[in-house]
Amino acid sequence: MATLLEKVSTLISANLHSLVDQALKANSLAVIDQYIRQVEDNLENLADAAATVGAEIKSTRRKLDEQENKAKVLDRAVDAFLTENNETAAASTQSQLNSTLQLIETYKRQITTQETEYQKLLDARVKLETRLATMRQQRTELQSLLELAKSKEIVVKTIKSLDDLTGSGDEDISRIAQSIYARLDKATAATEIRSASLDEQIDQVLGREVINQQLAERKKKLAEKNA
Repeated sequence: MATLLEKVSTLISANLHSLVDQALKANSLAVIDQYIRQVEDNLENLADAAATVGAEIKSTRRKLDEQENKAKVLDRAVDAFLTENNETAAASTQSQLNSTLQLIETYKRQITTQETEYQKLLDARVKLETRLATMRQQRTELQSLLELAKSKEIVVKTIKSLDDLTGSGDEDISRIAQSIYARLDKATAATEIRSASLDEQIDQVLGREVINQQLAERKKKLAEKNA
């Protein structure tokens, strides 16, 4: 899991300007296409990993529910044995209850870890999808830029007169390149804003879950007192 997130982090933090520069220098979209393929492959891996972790969370929650129900039964049994003055059975049942409570705490810690990992995967997927959309949008314009550069080379070779071409083609290439860079900057900024917003939403959701759990525990204790 860590290796996958490290790969994704590398793709997210990739310098898109540098990729564009490499494509321009090589006069080829190969480096851009390679980046897009890597992003697409890792998006699939992220989806599979998120689905796996999500399933593990559900499985662990079922185990937790089973142990919590078991703990309730054991707790009542201890009281029942004590009421009957059967301390031997009460001690044995209390030992089982202690082991069950320890297992419950283990499952709770496991769920917390799994949920954290799950959110990391979802967050990484959102960021990577944004990067992919950005690069796909710019690829078409970059292709036009490269075609313009190739056309200029053909003209230069045919006419063999650089003086007549001074400034004309270069200005066009520079203008399109600057347009690409400007859009990349804007897309990167938008990604950071969306990522920050997503992090806040995650914090809010997790915060609400903690409060809901606390209220549920209080309701349970009140119900037991009134019973």
